[in-house]
Amino acid sequence: MADQPVVPVSKFLDERGLTSFHFALMAWTVMLALIDGYDIAAIAVASPHLVREWHLANRAALGPVLSASLIGILFGSAIFGWIGDRYGRKVALISSNLLFGIFTWIAAYATNLDQMFWLRLIAGLGIGGVIPNVVAINAESAPRRLRATLALVTVGCVPLGGAFPGIVADVTHGWKMIFLIGGIVPVVVALAAIFGLSESIKFMTLHESQRGRLEKLIKTLRPDFVIPANAKYIIEDEHQFPGFNPAYLFRDGLAVITPLLWLLFALNLMGFFFLLSWTPTLLVAAKLPLSTAGLAISSLQVGGTVGALLLARWFERQQFLAISLVFLISVPVVALIGYAGASSVPVLMIVTFFAGFCVLGVQTGINVVGALVYPTSLRANGSGWQLGIGRIGSIVGPLLGALFVGMPVQHLYMWSSLPFLAGAVVCFIIHRLNQERLRERPYLQQQPVAAE
Repeated sequence: MADQPVVPVSKFLDERGLTSFHFALMAWTVMLALIDGYDIAAIAVASPHLVREWHLANRAALGPVLSASLIGILFGSAIFGWIGDRYGRKVALISSNLLFGIFTWIAAYATNLDQMFWLRLIAGLGIGGVIPNVVAINAESAPRRLRATLALVTVGCVPLGGAFPGIVADVTHGWKMIFLIGGIVPVVVALAAIFGLSESIKFMTLHESQRGRLEKLIKTLRPDFVIPANAKYIIEDEHQFPGFNPAYLFRDGLAVITPLLWLLFALNLMGFFFLLSWTPTLLVAAKLPLSTAGLAISSLQVGGTVGALLLARWFERQQFLAISLVFLISVPVVALIGYAGASSVPVLMIVTFFAGFCVLGVQTGINVVGALVYPTSLRANGSGWQLGIGRIGSIVGPLLGALFVGMPVQHLYMWSSLPFLAGAVVCFIIHRLNQERLRERPYLQQQPVAAE
């Protein structure tokens, strides 16, 4: 209809600013992020206990089990990214939590490596669906000036969740409780989210079937706003695509940037998952107590959350340039972990904290900044493909660790820092290409609308 009234949703969100709705949404998604981080780290913390309890003569036998959930995440990120773009972020988050919660719960009763491999593989499918949809649901419901920040803060809690398995193992002196907690909690939270979690505002904008829910939410956010009869809701600051075909991820100047983003994710995840998967086992092999190995992983994860929170605003302003600099700083920090372990426990905790600060700070940054390259209609799909293809690196990292586990620990950590050096180079190239892309396409640059 030629005279159909238009409601620009991005402008509406900018004018309204932050509300109790945003804080409630963040509370739900922080909870989901914490659970996701817990389940990602669970098998790494449990692995030294499995070696002892299952009498594993060769630590390298853990390689496939440590990579199993990562294989699942490889496919789950893309699958649940598509589900998020097609059926909604809320549907994707609830279903992914139910999937990995149930199979993590069952893993507490595994009796051998074969069972644990398959249970972690299936759980990984669900784990892979959380981050793409947590990023999307926050970025798509926030004012423009805070899109990246809200998503960065939320996703930054994933490493914090990863700190808890080490604490649980230290308190319970075993591995079964790690999986019982990692299974029961996401199932309970997913069932509660059916009633408490809101859908992405911009997802509802793009789907006529969601009109009733969108208008109800608009009235909640701004009771004085008069919704015109037969209003057309638009996202005025994005160029949408008509479908969910992954080929759209290469349009609008992204033909080179998209595959480079996949490579960037693979490099950082390769290095990080080597650290996450093998650090407890390597430290125990270096004659450190099991409790110290678990606490080192907790220090790594807590450092990651602190890094994500402190770096959030800088990453939002400078994006790929800032991330490339933190990539570069992470190289010497990671290389020092082996020497720190041979020095003293306090030095080890400090070095692992700053390694997490850099490496997980980078991962949180590329999770969000990488997703914001794409419009709402493709965001969860694009983020899912980034994380999915990137998981190839997370699979390779632990497997390479299994091949070189006999190397002196100090040398092994020095070699493990090389993916971060390569990541710094790739990230800077992406920065230059994206700057050129935005200059050539002014309609892609999102400028904040002043609040009235």
